[in-house]
Amino acid sequence: MSPEQLNNTNHPQQLNNTASAPITQPNNNNQLQPATTTDEAYGYLLVHFIEDPEHYAERIYLDLSDGDNPEKWKPLNNGQPILTSPLGTKGVRDPYLVRNPHTGRVYILATDLQVFAHGAGSDGGPDWYAFSHHGSTNLIIWYSDDLVHWSEPHTLDMSQRADGTHAQLGMAWAPEATWVENYYPEGHPGGRGAFVVYWSSTLFDDDDTHHADPAVYARVLWGATQDFEQQTFEFGGVFIDRGHTTIDTTMLQRRLADGTVRTYRATKDNGPQPGIWLDYTDSPRWWEPEADWHIIQDEVGASWDPDGNPGGVEGPALFASHSEDKWYLYVDVIPSIGYRPMVSTNPDEGFEPLESEEFYMAPHTKHGGVLSLTRAEYERLAAADGLIG
Repeated sequence: MSPEQLNNTNHPQQLNNTASAPITQPNNNNQLQPATTTDEAYGYLLVHFIEDPEHYAERIYLDLSDGDNPEKWKPLNNGQPILTSPLGTKGVRDPYLVRNPHTGRVYILATDLQVFAHGAGSDGGPDWYAFSHHGSTNLIIWYSDDLVHWSEPHTLDMSQRADGTHAQLGMAWAPEATWVENYYPEGHPGGRGAFVVYWSSTLFDDDDTHHADPAVYARVLWGATQDFEQQTFEFGGVFIDRGHTTIDTTMLQRRLADGTVRTYRATKDNGPQPGIWLDYTDSPRWWEPEADWHIIQDEVGASWDPDGNPGGVEGPALFASHSEDKWYLYVDVIPSIGYRPMVSTNPDEGFEPLESEEFYMAPHTKHGGVLSLTRAEYERLAAADGLIG
């Protein structure tokens, strides 16, 4: 979405960073809608991976909404993987979909991690200390210009600084990204826009090359890139630090009635009182340390855990309806139940469980992201089902 499209309206608006169509006209709900039929916002695409107690499928899966309903999901490719990584660990987890609003190109970002090799299930005894301290600092990246044909995967090293040195990361996992129209100053090569990427990692001192500091914990870090290629990526620094492990940040943006763009994020706290919290900021440069964040809700999604444990959910995914004033937050009930839905008509008041007999998602669907589609894209994906990849 261009700055002009953002600035030419005073209507409340959801700025889901995955929105794709040129948005130009408000509908009856004061949400902006596409000007042409082919660009009409219609349908949603969910990227995720799968787990069940018997087998762990660390690959890329895609589900398509049932029509324009984000509460019913149909696995594409008969529920078989769409993409598989031959790179790094050969496993991919925590995938996310994001679109460049100028080129239309869509990217899948995923963690380079195989937790359960040889088809072992969720009780296979993974060594999370080894993963988090000495795992891959790469993300696995795919891209597509039509959502049907996808590139070969490539890696993106999240530790690379602008000067060519590398931060001492233990592993990079659970990535997401949000497009920022004016990230760079005027005159920057390639334009001002960039994706701000945020992910979880342990971060060691530069001289601790063996990653031996026992006091290190996972924080949410950030960096920036124009196209998810290594030559444009720069490590930024710390995004969230609570003094103990925090992981799995997901975000969305919303334009308020006064024109302010409000940024919301949900993050998993793995500290002494674990759980997902929801907060927001009105700072335009929300990734910088000066941004002022305000907590809206703690222990989000705890009621979906069989024991009501706030720490029993992780991997949250925020996205907005493009047809009504509804916001969704999926929470991953661990180890193997998968996503369960939360809903809100005003994210400033938090989220509550979506109790609906109509909701459907394939069992064990885990930790992904949702992309808003146009009608043309939806119809193309539906027609290509079984041939996507």
